[in-house]
Amino acid sequence: MGFLLSKSMEQNFQKQQEFMLLNARLQLERQLQMQNQMRERQMAMQVAWSREFLKYFGSFFSLTTLALTVGAVKKRKPGLLAPVVPLSFILAYQMDAAYGTLTHRMREEAENIMASESERLDLPHGMPTFESIEKSRRVKSHLTSLLEK
Repeated sequence: MGFLLSKSMEQNFQKQQEFMLLNARLQLERQLQMQNQMRERQMAMQVAWSREFLKYFGSFFSLTTLALTVGAVKKRKPGLLAPVVPLSFILAYQMDAAYGTLTHRMREEAENIMASESERLDLPHGMPTFESIEKSRRVKSHLTSLLEK
């Protein structure tokens, strides 16, 4: 009788472990999905910001280039066109960020860094552990001294 009860308890324990493992896996998958969706939303906002900034900077660039060109022609001073050169680089960068392949090139470079230069990504003092976080929390917490008394 005791053997059957023990075997039944062991089977229940095994089923409960499998359920807990499945539940933990499901929770992890949901967390990964949520983090990925948040990352996608942040990137979409960044691209939208670049596109909005491009509208304003494009208008500024056009008006500035027009005014400097008119001034250079009227005063016969080609040096007035000098600011157009650096402004055109900024405009090209913004166009690439808003509508070009800048994000793809950045992603490829990040993948290369992760594959071949992973030592650059190491955190100082290594990965945080539960013990290091608790130690820091205890040092900074004023309530700890009250709770330990």
